[in-house]
Amino acid sequence: MNLFENVKVDKKANVYFEGKVISRNIFFKNGSKKTLGVMLPGNYEFDTEQKEIMEIISGKLKVLLPDHDEWQTIEGGTSFEVSSNSSFKIEISSLVDYCCSYLD
Repeated sequence: MNLFENVKVDKKANVYFEGKVISRNIFFKNGSKKTLGVMLPGNYEFDTEQKEIMEIISGKLKVLLPDHDEWQTIEGGTSFEVSSNSSFKIEISSLVDYCCSYLD
């Protein structure tokens, strides 16, 4: 889906890692939430509260998922899933555009 309709969007951005990761929350009528954002080059570690699906819209990254020993390469047009109450590491070499879905 390239277009979200009938949503509410937070005006205030979520800014992490000194402005190298920025996203905005979008809320759907059914109560679900997603974030749309960009990540600049760098190494980051994120903690999750809910299960997440990270859809990479454009760019390329490496991710080290919980309970995995090897980094995976993820490119635009693909996604990966992260379990709730965990953490994962990301290596970004060029700008990444993403959409993150939060699941119960």
